[in-house]
Amino acid sequence: MKKIIYTILPFIMMFMTSCEKEFIDLTPPAQITDAVYYTEASHFLTGSNHFYTRLPRWNDQGRYSDHGSDLIGYDEQSDMQEYSRGNLQAPESDAIFSNAYIGIRDINLLLARAEVYTGEGSIAEYVAVAHFFRAFHYFQLMQRFGGVPLVLKPLDVPADEEIYYGPRNSRYEVTAQVLADLDAAIAGLPNEANIGGSDKGKISKEAAQAYKADVLLHEATWLKYVGTSTDGDGTSSGAGSAGYDASKITPYLQEVVTLTKSIMDSGTFELWDHNDVLDDLSSNFLFNLEDGGSNPGGLDKSSNKEFIFYTKYDFVLRQAGTLVSHVYEGRTKPSRKMIDMFLCTDGLPISDSPLFQGYAETQDEFANRDYRMRAYFTYHRVLGDIPQTGDNPLTGTNNFGYRNSKFMSWLWGTSEAYRATRTEAYDMPLLRLAEVYLMYAEALYELNGSLTDGQMAESINLVKARAGLPSLTNAFLTANNMDIETEIRRERTIELYAEGFTRFNDLKRWGIAEQVLGEAIYGAVIEGTAYDGAAPELYNPSAYGFPEESTMTGVGMRRCLVVQPSSIRNFSLNNYLFPLPTSQTSLNTALLQNPGY
Repeated sequence: MKKIIYTILPFIMMFMTSCEKEFIDLTPPAQITDAVYYTEASHFLTGSNHFYTRLPRWNDQGRYSDHGSDLIGYDEQSDMQEYSRGNLQAPESDAIFSNAYIGIRDINLLLARAEVYTGEGSIAEYVAVAHFFRAFHYFQLMQRFGGVPLVLKPLDVPADEEIYYGPRNSRYEVTAQVLADLDAAIAGLPNEANIGGSDKGKISKEAAQAYKADVLLHEATWLKYVGTSTDGDGTSSGAGSAGYDASKITPYLQEVVTLTKSIMDSGTFELWDHNDVLDDLSSNFLFNLEDGGSNPGGLDKSSNKEFIFYTKYDFVLRQAGTLVSHVYEGRTKPSRKMIDMFLCTDGLPISDSPLFQGYAETQDEFANRDYRMRAYFTYHRVLGDIPQTGDNPLTGTNNFGYRNSKFMSWLWGTSEAYRATRTEAYDMPLLRLAEVYLMYAEALYELNGSLTDGQMAESINLVKARAGLPSLTNAFLTANNMDIETEIRRERTIELYAEGFTRFNDLKRWGIAEQVLGEAIYGAVIEGTAYDGAAPELYNPSAYGFPEESTMTGVGMRRCLVVQPSSIRNFSLNNYLFPLPTSQTSLNTALLQNPGY
C-alpha cells in the first residue's frame, strides 16, 4: 500500500503531569489497539489531552515568528527568507502538512469512537475538544496551502481508496468544515471561568469563539481582497473554487463582530497592564511572564487574564527545551519600516509629530514614542535601557542597527538572563484579548468603512492606552489627515509583532503581499546621524553586503543600511500559497500542485 497523507502513530502520550493518573491506570500502550481503546470516559479525556501536544511550540519559533517578513531586519538564509523573496520551491516533504494530518487521524478516531460510545460518564467536553483541534489543523493547512483534502473519518484501505487518492477540496469547502467543527466545539466546551486552576490552558468556549472570529475575519478579507485568484482551476493546478460565494463576506464580518463583542463584554479577560510597576514595559514582561521573579512587579502567570488560547509551559513540568531567547534576539531584529511605524506620544506618525527627535544620535528616535518600541527593541546591555550612541556599533555580523527583546527572558535592570536558554517556560500566546479588540475594530471597518467614537473607545483605544498613546476619535483622525484603516492595520502590526504567522497572513488576506514583500528592507539611518562618516569602530560600510540606499524616513529621504534590496525580493501572487510537498503529489496524481510551482 502506498502511504499518503497519514503516518499512523500511537496517540497515547502525556499532556501534563495532571493527567498522569489516567495513564498509569491504563493497559500498557503496546497492548492498546484502536479496537479496544475508547471504551471508558477516561480514555476520551486522555485522548483529547494528547491533542494539545500538537499546538505550535517554542521549537517552531523560526517558522511562526514572522521571520523573513518586511518587519524583520535580518539577513540569514532560511526557508522563510526564501519564501518572502519568492524563491521557495516545492519541497519533498512539509512537516506542517504531514503533522496536521497525523493529528487529524487521531482526532477522527476519537470522534468515530464517540459515535458508538455507550459507557458511563459524559464525554461531551472531550468530543468538543476534538472538534476544535480538527478545525485548528484544517485552518492551519488552509492558510498555508489553500484547499486540501478533507478527511473526516478514520480511513481503511482499500475501502477508502477514493479518499486516499482523491482530489483536494477547495478552500471554501475547507472553511465550511472548519466553521462547522468550531460550532460543535463552542456548543460543548466550558466557559473559561469554569476551568479550574490545574486545567488552565485547556480550550474554553471563549477560545473557540475567538478562534472562529479569526477564521471568519481571515476568510472574509481573503474573499474581499484576493478572491479566487490563487485557487487554480482544479483540473490542471490548484484546488479549484467549488463553493466560492462572495455574498458570505458580510455575514462573516457580522459574526466576527458578534463573537468578539461577546468575549469583550464577558468580563472574563482583561489586558495585562501593569505599567505602573513595570516602568511602562508591560508589553515586554507579558511575554516572558513566569513566576514572581520574572519581572520587577513580582507578578506571575496567575495575573495574566489576557491570553485566551495559548500553548502552556511550566518551569517544572514543561520547559521550552529550545533556544527561545537566543533565537528571538537574533532572528527578530526589527527593520527600518518597523521602527518608523511606532507613533509619537501625541498619537501622530513621526513624519507629522513635532515630538519626533530624529535620528542624529542613537537615543533620539526612542524619545516620545509608543511604549512598545522601548519594550520590544531596547535590549543591548540592560533590558529597558535606551541604547546610546556607540552602544551598538554597525560592524556587520547581522547587525543592522536594532535588537529585539520581545520573548526574551532577561532580568530587569541587569544583563543577566532570568532563565537559562532552553529552560524558559513562559506560555506561548496564540490568541489574546488585544487581538480580539483589533479583530472587532477591523471587522467593523470592513463592514461600514468607519468606526464610531464609541466603537474605537471599546476596542483599539484600549490597546493604544497600554502603549501610552492618546485615544482615537473621528475628529482627531480628520484633523490630522489620518484614516482608521491605516491605524487598525498599524496596531495589528505593532501589537502582534513576532507572534505566530500573523504578518504574512495579514499581508496576504489584505491582498498587498506582493507589493509589500517586494520592497527593499532597510536598517539604520546613516545619513545625518552619528554613523555618517564615523570611524570603522562605529560604522564599517564594507562589512555589509549591499551599499546604502535612500528611502523615506520620518525626516524625509535619507541613506540607510540595506538588509535586502528590492532586486532580490520577488514575491508574487503565486506565493500567497505554499507548494504542496512532492512526496504527496507524486503518490496521488489527483492532488494537484498550487499554481506557479
